[in-house]
Amino acid sequence: MIVQSSAPVALIGGAPTNEAALKFVLSLADRVVAADGGAGTALAQGLALDSVIGDFDSIPPLVRAAYPADILHHIAEQDSTDFEKCLMRIDAPLILGVGFSGARLDHQLAVCNTLVRWPTRRCMLIGEEDVVFLAPPTLALDLAKGTRVSLFPMGAVEGRSDGLNWPIDGLTLTPDGQIGTSNFATGPIGLSVTAPKLLVILPAEYTGAVAQMLLKNGARWE
Repeated sequence: MIVQSSAPVALIGGAPTNEAALKFVLSLADRVVAADGGAGTALAQGLALDSVIGDFDSIPPLVRAAYPADILHHIAEQDSTDFEKCLMRIDAPLILGVGFSGARLDHQLAVCNTLVRWPTRRCMLIGEEDVVFLAPPTLALDLAKGTRVSLFPMGAVEGRSDGLNWPIDGLTLTPDGQIGTSNFATGPIGLSVTAPKLLVILPAEYTGAVAQMLLKNGARWE
């Protein structure tokens, strides 16, 4: 591990960063880490970084030179993305990611793939419009009636739901078959799933509620 913390850790990516999202994660985080080119965002915001992790193919030389050499962790292998390199090396109760959406679609898809392949890392990604996270075994969220709730399977997964206009009970969700986007809440929701394969996408206004839920002891895959 490069970063170990008993409190949430902020992780900054190289995509455009929403100011409100960045302010939120910094209010909760104990430490701040940049994924490769995210160091440029951190520098522009005047943020002190604990670590920069990545293959360093997208960090400009002037940005790299602005940070002490001992916080720069160059991971040369090309079998993983910079986001995955970070998730592999951060041990924290929750990783709060910003700067991982709103730019290249292939990067966003790779990030979603990583969330599913590292289910023991509790992580939420916050953008201008959405917050996305891997559904834990069970969850409960107090959502207003009519709130958009999108469920996207990254593999075959079944589950049960309460408080969704279209329940998922009895369905097998798959990325090439039945999905669950554009559902909506009829009030507070409950969800249980059989495998760490389901991404939950909610409006960004529920970022705080999601963080509180994910920090609960039971909201994790072992």
